[in-house]
Amino acid sequence: MKLIRFGNPGAEKPGVLTDTNKRKDLSDYFSDWDRNFFREGGLNKLQQVLQEQGDTLPDIPSKFRWASCVARPGKVICIGLNYSDHAAESGMPVPLEPIVFQKAANTVVGPYDPILIPRGSEKTDWEVELGIVIGKDARYLPSVEAAKNSIGGYCISHDVSERAFQLERGGQWTKGKSCDNFNPLGPFMATVEEFRDVHALNMKLLVNGEQMQQGNTRTMIFDCYYLVHYLSQFMTLEAGDLISTGTPPGVGLGMKPARYLKAGDRVSVEIEGLGSQEQVCLPA
Repeated sequence: MKLIRFGNPGAEKPGVLTDTNKRKDLSDYFSDWDRNFFREGGLNKLQQVLQEQGDTLPDIPSKFRWASCVARPGKVICIGLNYSDHAAESGMPVPLEPIVFQKAANTVVGPYDPILIPRGSEKTDWEVELGIVIGKDARYLPSVEAAKNSIGGYCISHDVSERAFQLERGGQWTKGKSCDNFNPLGPFMATVEEFRDVHALNMKLLVNGEQMQQGNTRTMIFDCYYLVHYLSQFMTLEAGDLISTGTPPGVGLGMKPARYLKAGDRVSVEIEGLGSQEQVCLPA
C-alpha cells in the first residue's frame, strides 16, 4: 500500500496511491495517517477497506496539493554520517555507534512544497534520505529481528540543513536542521511488503537538473532494523514517529568548493520504489 495525504496545510486528508497512479480519498473511513491510526492497527483496517471498496473510492482531483505522506510526527529522529562514502567525503571517521540528533517535527511539509531559505542563510544544503515511519510503539526491543515488526513503512525524507547554523553556531545540530519547511516528506509512504530489499535502493538528488547525490541504501553503516532496535534502547519510539536514516555522498558541504542552495534553485529528489519530490527554493 502507498499512503498519501492531500489538501491545504492544516486541512489535510488521508488517501492512497493506486498501482495505476490514481489518488484515492479515504477520508470517509479514516481521520488521518497519524499516531492513533498506526497505534490502533490502522494498516490492517486500511487493507481491508481497499479490498472491499477498491475502485469505488472517490478520486482526488489533480489540483489538490500533495501533503506530507503521514501526519506531523511526534518525533523526527535523524542519523548522522550513516553512509560510509558520505563519512569519507566529510573527512570524518566511520561512527562506532549511530550519531543521533532530532529535527523539529514542524519541519515536515509536502513533497512539492518550497524549501524556505532562512533569513541570513548562505549555507542551506540538501540531503536525500530514506525515512522510516514507526508502525507501533517500540520500547526496549529485544532484538534487531523484533525491530522489523515495528516499522510501518518507508518514504523519501529530504533532510534540508543550514550548515552555518549547524556547525558554526555552537555545534548545535538541531538549530541547523529545524528551520521552516526543512523536511519535505513523501510523496507516499510505502508499506513494508512493497519492498523485496529496502537495503538495496538507488537514491539521487539533482539541483537545477545537475546530479549532486547518487547512492544506494546498501552502503548504510547501520541498517534500518538496527537503527530501530538501537533507538528503542534510549527512548520510546511512538507510532507515527519518523527516522531519517542518513544521506549518501554529494552534499554541498562536501564539495570543493562548497555549494549551497539559493532562492530560485530547483531540487529534485528520488529513491527507487518511493517516487520523487521536487522543491523550488524561496526566501523565508
